[in-house]
Amino acid sequence: MHTETFYSHGKLLLTGEYLVLDGAKALAIPCKFGQTLHATATQNLNSSWTSYDDKNQIWLNLEFKMHEVLSKMNIGKSEPEARLFEILLAIDQLNPEALKSNFDFETRLEFPKEWGLGSSSTLISNLAQWANVDAYQLLKLTFGGSGYDIACAMSASALCFQLVKNKQPKIESASFPDAIKPYTYFVHLGQKQNSRSAIIHYRANPPKDLNAIISKVDQLTHQFLQVSSLEEAQYILEQHENLLSKVLQMNTIKSSKFSDFDGAIKSLGAWGGDFIMVLSQHNPTSYFEKKGLETILSYQQMAL
Repeated sequence: MHTETFYSHGKLLLTGEYLVLDGAKALAIPCKFGQTLHATATQNLNSSWTSYDDKNQIWLNLEFKMHEVLSKMNIGKSEPEARLFEILLAIDQLNPEALKSNFDFETRLEFPKEWGLGSSSTLISNLAQWANVDAYQLLKLTFGGSGYDIACAMSASALCFQLVKNKQPKIESASFPDAIKPYTYFVHLGQKQNSRSAIIHYRANPPKDLNAIISKVDQLTHQFLQVSSLEEAQYILEQHENLLSKVLQMNTIKSSKFSDFDGAIKSLGAWGGDFIMVLSQHNPTSYFEKKGLETILSYQQMAL
């Protein structure tokens, strides 16, 4: 049987976290790490789904009758199954022709799930390509969010993402400043942050003067893309952190955990977990290793 293969890139949101949901212009980068989907039509009575992690270990393995999923006779026995079947139902809603027969699906991640680089968004992107449906619509029906991660999944370069009229995504190509690439690192905090929970918290505590705050974030994003020195970039990141600290009513990650660090540190995505971006004159690996953090990647290692 013929197998179709699709690939999508992981993502990191560098500016505009949370506020991107309300129209702020955010800078994001696709990562060198992504996810592959193989889909094969089968004559078997059942469909199958097998997911491999970055260590080539199976973390989800199941057989199911497609018609039982689409009729909601089978809603899944576990959270991963339920989420998968929710996506299949959404695909059926967007393109009823896509799932009329059984398939053998196989996915392979290139990064640990706990890194938060987009195991869900890369899956949505791959399945949308396979089923010939709009990835942003599929995301809206399933995981939700701004959609910047979908933009990264399909991009070959850094980009600016913004929700404009009627929450439609506007995507512009961008260039991460060459001057600071040698001083940029990404450090994993060793814990997975739930983006959906973080969004719920943000929505429950909307900031005052939202338009003024968004305007300031847009300005900081624009300024960051124009920097020509490390010091300038560090100053802008600290401005961004301080602004979001007030919006979220949370301490910055540097003040709470790394106050003695000589350099700028910025939370990425949902605050409190996943990766931070570090701008440092010197390689910060030994500093963070002494803090018990072992996943430290340079810009060149992480960014596409």
